[in-house]
Amino acid sequence: MKTIQIHGKEFEVSITEEKIQQAVQRVANDLNRDLRGKEVVFLPILNGAFMFASDIFRRIEFDARISFLKTESYTGTSSTGHITQVIGLNENIKGKTVVILEDIIDSGLTMENVIEQVRAGEPAEIKIATFLFKPDAFVKDFHIDYIALKIPNDFIVGYGLDYDGFGRNYRDIYTVKSDKFLNLLIFGAPGAGKGTQSKQIIERYNLVHLSTGDILRAEIEQNSRIGQLAKRYMTNGGFVPDEIVLSMIMLKIMENKGASGFIFDGFPRTVEQARRIDALMREESMPISAMIALEVGTEELKRRLVERGKTGRRADDTPDIIENRIKIYHEKTAPVKEYYREQGKLREVHGEGAIEDIFRNIEGIIENL
Repeated sequence: MKTIQIHGKEFEVSITEEKIQQAVQRVANDLNRDLRGKEVVFLPILNGAFMFASDIFRRIEFDARISFLKTESYTGTSSTGHITQVIGLNENIKGKTVVILEDIIDSGLTMENVIEQVRAGEPAEIKIATFLFKPDAFVKDFHIDYIALKIPNDFIVGYGLDYDGFGRNYRDIYTVKSDKFLNLLIFGAPGAGKGTQSKQIIERYNLVHLSTGDILRAEIEQNSRIGQLAKRYMTNGGFVPDEIVLSMIMLKIMENKGASGFIFDGFPRTVEQARRIDALMREESMPISAMIALEVGTEELKRRLVERGKTGRRADDTPDIIENRIKIYHEKTAPVKEYYREQGKLREVHGEGAIEDIFRNIEGIIENL
């Protein structure tokens, strides 16, 4: 199979040039059928959509205008999906049919903002045409009128899409070779056994352990600025703010980019965190492989946490704080399971019984991945 190398990572062909052009032609046929006779303005979103827009526009069989948009986001190591502005919307679109052309729609956050700002120009109607659509990642409810291809929630390059600025020029579309990475989320309520099972998974599959609790506790022990901030939240059983946690996680990932994969222990804890870590990992071409959820009854959780509290290992293993931690889990964290269930990535494991038996069940799940 044809492969390419970008930034030291190996990618393999997932969609050929022939299939791309066939899909583009289908969209062009639909546009010609639906929009002939209307006053149309095409608005491709740069940079990614330039190849799709070029191929579409050459196939349009009626008079139309084209003007390009560019979005700006808050930046760091990656986009957060929070769009600050749309650049280039200087075309008079009042009373016209506007067709927004996008290379890929995943969560829909960017497109939702673009639609809002285009709507301010008072067009007669807005149509959305995207080359690629990731239904597993889509979280918005606007209608997409034209979709060339639907794809899994994987990181891809080629045909306008890039990996850190490179790869846009390829005529085929490539995805990172899946056998290179195994990125797991170990999930469960406090006391479910996430740390115990993580250790065994790490030893068996040579993964890097990313425990937000361990990372933050280390900062507290060092009395760092972040540690001081985190301590105020953790001692009351609350959540440390997302920005602190995400920045620390991504720092650890960047320090271990040569690893065969990561296991996330205790993160994400909210659906918003899940969306953000998904986006960050996809941009690093290391998408989440699966969530392994340990299912343990509430009374057993309390018993385990009380026993652990007797050892003095955790300052937050006291009866009052235990009740609060479990309450927060059910209110804010448990919905994360449904987020990954909708992506087809949730794997549930009975978390009561012998540690070895639980791990054998987890091992079977990982082998099937």
